[in-house]
Amino acid sequence: MHTVVTLTMNPSVDKNAVVAHVVADRKLRCEPPRHEPGGGGINVARAVGRLGGNALAVYPAGGAIGEMLRDLLDNEEVEHWPIEVEGMTRENLTVLEEASDRQFRFGMPGPTVQEEDYKRCLEALRSVHPSPDYLVASGSLPPGVPEDFYARVAHVAREMNCRLIVDTSEEALRAAADAGVYLLKPNMRELGQLAGKTIEDEKEQVTVAQGIVERGQAEAVVVSLGAGGALLVSDGEPVRLRAPTVQIRSKIGAGDSMVAGITLALARGKSLEDATRFGVAAGAAAVMTPGTELCRREDTERLYERITPE
Repeated sequence: MHTVVTLTMNPSVDKNAVVAHVVADRKLRCEPPRHEPGGGGINVARAVGRLGGNALAVYPAGGAIGEMLRDLLDNEEVEHWPIEVEGMTRENLTVLEEASDRQFRFGMPGPTVQEEDYKRCLEALRSVHPSPDYLVASGSLPPGVPEDFYARVAHVAREMNCRLIVDTSEEALRAAADAGVYLLKPNMRELGQLAGKTIEDEKEQVTVAQGIVERGQAEAVVVSLGAGGALLVSDGEPVRLRAPTVQIRSKIGAGDSMVAGITLALARGKSLEDATRFGVAAGAAAVMTPGTELCRREDTERLYERITPE
């Protein structure tokens, strides 16, 4: 039985390379690249595994890069269900410049997904038996997939009687909220997108998040605040959980690790507050790792003990 299932509509293979200097109009000699599975829900499933849990990743895959993605997930022993589609799964590129220790990130749009293919992804979710306790829909939507797709996923989640956690942005986020979900995990910019304005201060963060809960758009909202940790708003008092101070090596994967920590802790029966605390710890653990690496279990569990609500 899968207590956690993730859906990634725009998966990727993430290529990571290192170069001494980034200089325009010159051929740059990189060190041998490293390839890793990528995309919001896939990273959540991978991080759940690293934290000692198990998740099934559902995603569309196409072409040679899609085959590589399957192989990479097999190598990591992540349970996955690829839905064969036309077109080539995208490949993203991250380059670390050694001289400055800066990262240059290049994200591709992904292939155009046809209607029959994204509908097959929804049917795949319906086919998971028994239904999971939690369904995580995370990441961007590729060309061809309608902006209300996550709203359709919300209807499927209700049919399956499972709790839906959504981590996305812009119109896809608004459509999911309008359909109603269990938990939304926006960052500050995305919270502003839901509010239709820039969020100015901590008080306004709470007001906007409480409005989302009161309107029935989500039972809980966890606003990720980067180094500031997270704000949890549900039907009780708002809770702020500050992230512990750690050495930052790369911020890539921190949000996905946070979602994984929250989801796994909830699946294990933890309260929303404890689950958010574990998610903050997982996010902090992720920034301690280089490139596109995700959180490590030992770091997450150690940092979890250091986090207390304000």
